[in-house]
Amino acid sequence: MSALKGYWIVYLDVTNPEAYKAYMAAAAIAHGQFECRLLARAGTSERLEGSLRNRYVLREFSSYDEALRCYQSPEYTRARPLRQPHSVGDFLIVEGINDPAASQTANAPKGYWMVHIDVIDANRFQVYAKASVEPVGEYGGRFLVRAGRQEQVEGKLRARCSVLEFPSYQAALDCYRSAGYQRALRLLEGAAKRDLLISEGLALQPGAA
Repeated sequence: MSALKGYWIVYLDVTNPEAYKAYMAAAAIAHGQFECRLLARAGTSERLEGSLRNRYVLREFSSYDEALRCYQSPEYTRARPLRQPHSVGDFLIVEGINDPAASQTANAPKGYWMVHIDVIDANRFQVYAKASVEPVGEYGGRFLVRAGRQEQVEGKLRARCSVLEFPSYQAALDCYRSAGYQRALRLLEGAAKRDLLISEGLALQPGAA
C-alpha cells in the first residue's frame, strides 16, 4: 500500500505584502525539492464558522514524512525567516487517510472544507459524525485528512483537524448549506467548537505558501 499523503495547512495574516514576496520566492525553491502540489491558496472562499486568518494554504505531499522533511529542509529553513517578520500565522503538518477510491483527475479545480475542532462531548460528536456521512457523500465529499498524525510547528489551532475534498467549490458550499447537513450540524451544537473555511481549489500547478 502506498504511503499516506501529508499536508501543510497554513493560515497567515501578512503585515508587509511587498516584503513577503521574498519569502514566496525562497519557499518555491524549497517546494521544488520535494514531491508536492498546491491544492488551495488565496482563492474564492467563505469562513462559515469560527475565526481563521486572512490567508490560507493547503499543500499536499507524497507522505507525512515528506511534508515534515520539507519544513525541516535547509531550503525551507532559509526561507522561513523571510516570512516571520512580515506575517503571523498558524502552521500545521498533518497526515492524510487511505482512500482507495481517490480521484485521479488533478487538473479540475476542487472545493475544500478545512475544519479545526475542539471536541467538548465525544459521544454527541460521534452522533453528528454519523449523521453527516450521508449528506457529505451525496455531494461527492471525501476525507483527505481525519485524525492522523499531526505536528503544530507554528502558532496554535484547535486540537483536531479535518480536510474534505469535493468535486467543485460549488459542491462544497451546496453540501454545507443542504438540509441534510444542516440537520447533522444541529446535532453538533454544544458538542464542539469549530473553525471552518470552504475554499476553491487550484488546478495542478507549482507555487509557494
